[in-house]
Amino acid sequence: MSLRLRTITREEHLSFVRSLPSASHMQVPSWGEVKAEWRSESVGWVDPTGAVVGAGLVLYRQLPKVKRYLAYLPEGPVIDWFDPDLDRWMQPLLAHLKAQGAFSVKIGPPVVVRRWEASTIKEAVAGQEAKRLRDVEPDWYEPRAFEVADRLRRSGWLQGEDGGAGFGDVQPRYVFQVPLASRSLDDVQRGFNQLWRRNIKKAEKSGVEVVQGGYEELAVFHQLYLVTAERDRFTPRPLSYFQRMWKALTSEDPNRMRLYIAYHEGEPLAATTMLTVGEHVWYSYGASADHKREVKPSNAIQWRMMRDSYALGAGIYDLRGISDTLDEDDPLFGLIQFKLGTGGQAAEYLGEWDFPLNKLLHKALDLYMSRR
Repeated sequence: MSLRLRTITREEHLSFVRSLPSASHMQVPSWGEVKAEWRSESVGWVDPTGAVVGAGLVLYRQLPKVKRYLAYLPEGPVIDWFDPDLDRWMQPLLAHLKAQGAFSVKIGPPVVVRRWEASTIKEAVAGQEAKRLRDVEPDWYEPRAFEVADRLRRSGWLQGEDGGAGFGDVQPRYVFQVPLASRSLDDVQRGFNQLWRRNIKKAEKSGVEVVQGGYEELAVFHQLYLVTAERDRFTPRPLSYFQRMWKALTSEDPNRMRLYIAYHEGEPLAATTMLTVGEHVWYSYGASADHKREVKPSNAIQWRMMRDSYALGAGIYDLRGISDTLDEDDPLFGLIQFKLGTGGQAAEYLGEWDFPLNKLLHKALDLYMSRR
């Protein structure tokens, strides 16, 4: 059955996403408004009956002084990735994007390849033999994911050698998730390690109060975020970015974005943003003060978000990116170490892939990105 690709309306796009258990928060129409520096387009695959059977949010970034674009579908598109005839999805996409002036296309198939339970990872760290997740036998793997990779490779799609293992991709290839489906909240809490359980109790005894904030409280979040940026040495986004994010996402769905703030004796000590699409919830941004860390506001806020995710009917609470390093001397190891305490699972996605529609311009972009 052949498929046709066309621009679809915002309503068609949203209706398709709502028909699914979940899709990436970067593949909903409102995400195009969040990324204001990119032009966006909703595209849909249509079957012979006229039904939309796949959708994608394309972000276009123009090259300086020329009308040529990088076309990027973060954590998408949302299609049947296990279709043996993947070309019937990819060819219409490439033809459409080429006609739009794209010189290169980047996609992020939302396909999980492997999963490792927290207990497996802890054992590997203690053994000190495996230095990376990929060196450890997974607890689960999806054989069809390797077939998807083969099909993409045979069709001319390219992937960097590192494959995003150390955050080389734009979006993280490795993430850490806490399964909520078919579990009680007691099950979830029993999965935490002793340190996490102790820290949550310590926060409760210390009087840490976690509350939901609204648009006005984004300024409180941002002050803590600036403190975090200075401490962790990254370039912070401006407050206007989070305000735009709030307006765009909550206009689409009032629960799409939430803000949580942990207070102690009236003082904000930690704040987070949470995103929801269907049954998938993401912890997206986190911020915390430099002082009073002993009252454990970060553990308290995470536990509150997990409980609220559960109440929303979520099947997965996603703590987002980790590196695949298991080397305790690696500065990136701290990320996985903190998230391991939740007793969840590390998941490896198929990573991001590029298709050069203009090889010269694609190579120039590659060179530019490698020097950043």
